[in-house]
Amino acid sequence: MSRLRGSRWVNLGVAILAIGLAALLPLFFGKTDSFMNNAVLALAYVVMALGLNIVVGFAGLLDLGYVAFYAFGAYTVGWLASDFFSKVNGGEGIHVFVEGFAANLPGIHLNFLLLLLVAVVICAVVGILIGLPTLRLRGDYIAIVTLAFGEIIRVFAFFGDDITFADGYKLTAGRQAISPVDDVDLPLLATFDSALDLRPYYWLGLALVAFVLLVNFRLRDSRLGRAWIAIREDEVAAASMGVPLVKTKLLAYATGGALGGMSGALIGSYFTSVNANQFQFGFSIFILAMIILGGLGSIWGVVVGAILLSYINTYFIPDVFNTLPSKLGLDFDLTALNFGIFGFLIVLIMVLRPEGLLPERRRRLELKEGVGADEALVEVRA
Repeated sequence: MSRLRGSRWVNLGVAILAIGLAALLPLFFGKTDSFMNNAVLALAYVVMALGLNIVVGFAGLLDLGYVAFYAFGAYTVGWLASDFFSKVNGGEGIHVFVEGFAANLPGIHLNFLLLLLVAVVICAVVGILIGLPTLRLRGDYIAIVTLAFGEIIRVFAFFGDDITFADGYKLTAGRQAISPVDDVDLPLLATFDSALDLRPYYWLGLALVAFVLLVNFRLRDSRLGRAWIAIREDEVAAASMGVPLVKTKLLAYATGGALGGMSGALIGSYFTSVNANQFQFGFSIFILAMIILGGLGSIWGVVVGAILLSYINTYFIPDVFNTLPSKLGLDFDLTALNFGIFGFLIVLIMVLRPEGLLPERRRRLELKEGVGADEALVEVRA
């Protein structure tokens, strides 16, 4: 099975089959069914988890501030797809490739594809800025620096309404949400409406997942991907073999940040609002838990881990097991313990299966001493 998972053609076939079956799934549910809402969020989290997996799983750079990219991606939508800058162009607004109701509103309104592109560029630059102070650091020190950046972005989101620019423009809306945000408007398609039909958002999320999967597989098998893995395994040895550490690390942060920004833009458009309360530190741990659950560095493992934790968060805890404590005579709801449950799952998986549910081949050999030693040697030589 591990050899089959390592085959490029097997991965391509599995991806096509899985995405094809997933594309048919909405036809069996209502347009506004709760399952569709959970599925859209799960797909957005898959994109975000695959982005963080590049930083943590491929390059071995522990990032505890990944929520910053979610924030920048969502605020890109808030800034450029709403009336937040209502005075721009004399109150007439700026409209680029948008149709319908949004084409007559004040503010800046860009087509969603342009929003994705802007979010990718902004978050890639932010990823480089976050990565620069960590170039000489390793291990826990990288985690501390990235955690600090995530908290800095959260504070700026909360108090951005106190930062005023020319013409009275503010950085963010502070504790008030930037709302409403434009619905997704794609070429040759009707404008999306999350209140009436969730299927278009699902298919858009699935298309982004397919694109990000392609990016992940191509990067993993590329020279850059092998350089990331070399740094993860032994940074000193990688440098001695000619791997440019600065460039390689910054590319990991930039690529992971770009994918996180894409997901943030999708979630911001889906919620039709951008609220600073969304960008808590716990969200970074939530995404990191998906990678640990699925398997560090394992692309399919991260997909499975993201879907499982997403449904635990949006369906099983609030809808299935929420009243369990009251049935045991306890006076609280299970939703109050969300992050405690995620932490328990991380500890459980670290004790029982530290390599994850679908581990990467190299990772599994590392954690099982004496198993496949000769195979690992051949793989290193290759």
